[in-house]
Amino acid sequence: MLKHVAAALLCTVLATPALAQSIKKMDASLDAVIAPGTKIEKVATGFIFIEGPMWKDGKLWFSDVRMNKVRTYDPKTNKVTVILNDSGGMKNAPPDKNFGSNGMITDKDGSILLTRMYMGAIEKMDDKGNTKPFLSKYQGKRLNSPNDLVFTKDGTLWFTDPSFGLAEMDKDPKKELKFNGVYRYKDGKLTAMVTDMTQPNGIAFSPDDKTLYISNSLPEMYVRAYDVAADGTLSKPRRLITWPGSAPDVPDGMKVDSAGNVWVTGPGGLSIISPQGKVLGQLIVPETVANVGFAEDGKTVYLTGSTSLYRLKTKIAGLTPMYYKK
Repeated sequence: MLKHVAAALLCTVLATPALAQSIKKMDASLDAVIAPGTKIEKVATGFIFIEGPMWKDGKLWFSDVRMNKVRTYDPKTNKVTVILNDSGGMKNAPPDKNFGSNGMITDKDGSILLTRMYMGAIEKMDDKGNTKPFLSKYQGKRLNSPNDLVFTKDGTLWFTDPSFGLAEMDKDPKKELKFNGVYRYKDGKLTAMVTDMTQPNGIAFSPDDKTLYISNSLPEMYVRAYDVAADGTLSKPRRLITWPGSAPDVPDGMKVDSAGNVWVTGPGGLSIISPQGKVLGQLIVPETVANVGFAEDGKTVYLTGSTSLYRLKTKIAGLTPMYYKK
């Protein structure tokens, strides 16, 4: 989640690919992931800042954070539809604040777990945009602004809770927790698993659930990896990759493919990184890329840029989410 300011535009679906996108190969092994000559196409535009892509029932669901909406994109009809207005929980939210919804994921009952940043909550949402409470407090205190979430194979929910959805972030008077955490929710119990990252953002697991990856956005920019025990205990924290300096396109959303490569947005575009920390390549578009999602057969990738939605094909599939609804 970034502080990106843009004017509100009407949504537009594009019939032809744009030419301003590119794929930068940084290691020969990228050819096994993305075929040489693959093009990135822009499929829809006119948003302010989009995030949280999720594939469900033949459509790409995503949050338009600054427009405060949940939308879907149907690749069969090229139609963009608004599912939920005031998606972060505030009516008429200012378009220069991160008050909308962000990440979302399908739950085991077919509903969607939606992070509503202004409310500081995760809520359940049905296909028509009706919502009901799910998680909003830790030890009696308001969550900051839940951002990204993922299920492990045993049905445990993990999510990040930075302060991006608070108007003054860490200095905001509404902030009740002293830390920005990473949480584990299992059997009705919410546990803070990581409390020493300044702004944890994207979250993902390796294919065997034995490695947890978390991106940190500010002020230091890096992806941290942990070993994960069967009971969820974390150990051996280390940095998979670090970016120097600062940039408007900070480390943000991430996904893992079936070969274990980490796809993480950040400085320079989206980086594809091996489990050993080698950067295989970058996907570059002419704006900040906040998040990434595998869709359809798992070999279709969607990138959520600031104002636009992009798509490309891969040779290997993304890691299938626990409750994937193709």
